[in-house]
Amino acid sequence: MTTRRKFLTSAAAGAAAAPLAAPALAQGTITWRMQTYAGPALAEHVIKPAIDSFNKIAGDRMQIELFFADQLVPTGELFRAMQNGTIDAVQSDDDSMASPTEVTVFGGYFPFASRYSLDVPVLFNQYGLNEIWDEQYSAVGVKHISAGAWDPCHFATKDPINSLEDLKGKRVFTFPTAGRFLTQFGVVPVTLPWEDIEVAVQTGELDGIAWSGITEDYTVGWADVTNYFLTNNISGAWAGSFFANMESYNALPDDLKELLKVCMDQSHYYRQWWYWGGEANLRVNGTKMELTSIPDAEWQQVEDAALKFWDEIAAESETKAKVVEIFKQYNADMVEAGRPYRYG
Repeated sequence: MTTRRKFLTSAAAGAAAAPLAAPALAQGTITWRMQTYAGPALAEHVIKPAIDSFNKIAGDRMQIELFFADQLVPTGELFRAMQNGTIDAVQSDDDSMASPTEVTVFGGYFPFASRYSLDVPVLFNQYGLNEIWDEQYSAVGVKHISAGAWDPCHFATKDPINSLEDLKGKRVFTFPTAGRFLTQFGVVPVTLPWEDIEVAVQTGELDGIAWSGITEDYTVGWADVTNYFLTNNISGAWAGSFFANMESYNALPDDLKELLKVCMDQSHYYRQWWYWGGEANLRVNGTKMELTSIPDAEWQQVEDAALKFWDEIAAESETKAKVVEIFKQYNADMVEAGRPYRYG
């Protein structure tokens, strides 16, 4: 494990240095530094293809240097680093990067705000969340470029979870708001650097992970150190965004701003099918984790608790109340619309 930690540290340092060793760019080339929340294996899917496309199209006019989780700054410091211009752009959820806005709590996995990944872009593009996010981030000197969906949130654990009782005392790596919600069921949230999670499960520092769906469990190696995957989830999709330092963004010519948006949208599209197909395929064909489930009637306690949690959050501010009201209206519309939008 010590050797592996040294290897991870060396690999991270090497990866961070790689962009600096690239061929010299033409004089006048705009260069940005972007850091993602994702480690190298996950970034290969959730961000790197979009950045590669952007750099190929922009050519000598602009290049984005991509850094992985915690390479330049810890994930919890991403917002401040971007705000002060240490880095130019970020891919993260609001919650993980600790942004000082009223919408931070809704980033990542806000309990049961969505059932499917398509819910997230619809909420932003058709139900008004884009306008709220734009207002909140503009007020603190950051450009919110666009939001999209990732995977659902499931537990991956060393021991089987077949009831809510089995969750009690489990030390779990998860997101801040998800952890705050899950404590009422006895879960003990643990915060660690992303690259340390696999080793922490192996050493017993963690009992499990509630950070992703099964696609990520396989992609980043967590399926190699956990034995069970709980099919119940606390959210249908992670909500994350692309952000930029406002000064850096405003300095771009309009066509590069448009190219940036188009490439980010392509990233959102890639994740839609990569996660949707991966979640189903690995449940059916995956060989590393055994599936377990908590009965629907018992799991209803968690869904009911989420609605109470929404009201608690809504009481904290006018903006939070506005977002919660949008979630309520959206989900009511989906239920009334019926199949295929909502079942039961």
